[in-house]
Amino acid sequence: MEEAKPGLVIGKLYLIPTTLGDNAPLEVMPISVKGIIEKIDHYIVENEKSARRFIKRVSPNKPQPSLHIQTLNKYTNPEEIPSYLDPCIHGFNIGVLSEAGCPGIADPGADVVRVAHERRIQVVPMVGPSSILMAMMSSGMNGQNFAFNGYLPIDKVERKAKVKALEKLSKETGQTQIFMETPYRNNKFLAELIKILQKSTRLCIACDITLPTEFIQTKSVHEWSEITLDLDKRPTIYIIQA
Repeated sequence: MEEAKPGLVIGKLYLIPTTLGDNAPLEVMPISVKGIIEKIDHYIVENEKSARRFIKRVSPNKPQPSLHIQTLNKYTNPEEIPSYLDPCIHGFNIGVLSEAGCPGIADPGADVVRVAHERRIQVVPMVGPSSILMAMMSSGMNGQNFAFNGYLPIDKVERKAKVKALEKLSKETGQTQIFMETPYRNNKFLAELIKILQKSTRLCIACDITLPTEFIQTKSVHEWSEITLDLDKRPTIYIIQA
């Protein structure tokens, strides 16, 4: 694997945030993102079609045929990832685009960032929306000590055990616990949470963050049990503190 050598002019790896939904990119991220996209022709993305659409929205005049795009997702052979960074070694900057939000956070982009550090390529994170941090900011829960747990197990028995374990950990340590679910399973998942968690545990539901339909509220599990909420197909972050 070719490493960047001192004295050579090498490119940087820019971690470029994308929108969390179908809103105007520059409503939720700084103009600097537009400037970087206009200068970069090499990209590593989770989905080429949506990445090209995002680039087009940010920079309508950027020629699409000039883009060199590599796809990085769950189907990518890990052995191919180092070669994705070869343009940096030859002096070109590369942009990493997630499907939504910030690359490297609950996102396969973390794999290419790890390789970049191994190859002594500078990694540059850019400012943009992160549903995890924005939900945490808005929850009113312990922001000094929190953990993101990603997706919980699909198996119902394992999921119940995991939720109970996270609630116990929160009660014993004061640590806020953050997790999420696939949007089309949200309603079923919320119903399960209300049955599993203690009535006094606080639960924040944060969905459609940055969108016109944004909904963020923290209540006790008992209070949520008396409310009907439709979260179907709405990207949602769940936060608990016992």
